[in-house]
Amino acid sequence: MTAPPASGQPLGDVIARLSTLHPQRVDLDLQRMQRLLDRLGHPEQKLPPVIHVAGTNGKGSTIAYLRAILEAARYRVHVYTSPYLVRLNESFRLGGVLADDDELRAALEHCERVNDGAAITLFEIQTAAAFWLFAQASADIVLLETGLGGRLDATNVIDAPLATAITPVGMDHTGYLGNTLAEIAGEKAGIIKRNVPVIVAEQPAEALGVIERQAQRIRAPLHGFGQHWHVNVERGRLVYQDERGLMDLAAPKLFGRHQFYNAGLAIATLRAQDALRIDAAAFEAGIVNAEWPARMQRLSSGALLELAPQGSELWLDGGHNADGGRVIAAALGDLEERVPRPLVVIAGMMADKDAEAFLANFAGLTRHIIAVPIPGREGAMPVDTLADAARRLGMRVDTAAGVEAALRMLARLAWEVPPRILITGSLYLAGHVLAANGTVPR
Repeated sequence: MTAPPASGQPLGDVIARLSTLHPQRVDLDLQRMQRLLDRLGHPEQKLPPVIHVAGTNGKGSTIAYLRAILEAARYRVHVYTSPYLVRLNESFRLGGVLADDDELRAALEHCERVNDGAAITLFEIQTAAAFWLFAQASADIVLLETGLGGRLDATNVIDAPLATAITPVGMDHTGYLGNTLAEIAGEKAGIIKRNVPVIVAEQPAEALGVIERQAQRIRAPLHGFGQHWHVNVERGRLVYQDERGLMDLAAPKLFGRHQFYNAGLAIATLRAQDALRIDAAAFEAGIVNAEWPARMQRLSSGALLELAPQGSELWLDGGHNADGGRVIAAALGDLEERVPRPLVVIAGMMADKDAEAFLANFAGLTRHIIAVPIPGREGAMPVDTLADAARRLGMRVDTAAGVEAALRMLARLAWEVPPRILITGSLYLAGHVLAANGTVPR
């Protein structure tokens, strides 16, 4: 069964209308999702094999590696990720290509009609639309990223995935997932399914214990980092080893030491299943070619770079929690060792984030923070609040009306060495930057 043709309305108008169906109180609950999927004829039961990924940091990068490896092995791959940076289409990839406006609008409108005005979150109806689209188009595998948590996430309706993977768990979304690592890990571990392999990245001990107990309780084979598989960085190359053997691979294209471990999780996940055959050449090609925007992405051209001081480096990362800040800072430390430059951090964050914990990671690398707002985003952290967090860390703080104004401010200063500029703190801010720079993800 295919969806009726789209109405021809702009995609933004459809999203705005669907947003009005959001429940008055935000709660994580699968009942709304299950009701809609039942009315749709259960497209989630008609999908190709699914790899389901949860965690706090690194989910998108891990899925980018999974997709690149699988496509290098000539498999057709559907992908559902969130949040998007600039366009909703980024969340829906059909057989390697982003869904176009017409097919995405048709799927969303079909789900809207079937939902018939019942309360439902925007993420839930988008997820239902993804399942609908994926069930209609042929593919070999679906890569599915949780939106929030895992146990009660809208994506957690796949009863028997091919594999599940859990990236590093950290403190984030505490208002929904819990105030301790154990509570948050318990929510993430909710994607684990009976007799389905679960592949686990390096974790804090508190989180790992929860995940291991859940896997044992429901008899899911666990493949843990440091126990069943290993990743090392040797002479700038990625060396991976598990019980099947050793692979010596080129370094990931994505920058930062943490990307070696995200790539390792993707490799371990694919080697823990037997349904898809992948050779060493495909693993290396995927590692080298994977792309994932706004994750230590260097903006080497574009409108924003032209505003920056001449000769400066401009980097973008959507990290927004303490652990995300830690890996960004480590990557910046590696850059500083190679090519020393003064570092300036332009930051904008959402109000529900711990700004001080995030910015503390950069205290040893820079004393110059420019706090900016996130344009057009409700719930953004006021600039003065963000600036105060940086001041408490002993940093020099300026404020600016936006990223463009911050770059112009820096361009007016005299630099003996052109600076390295990092724009960070929020994926919403990262999306604004990519749009303003003219480098929209494709």
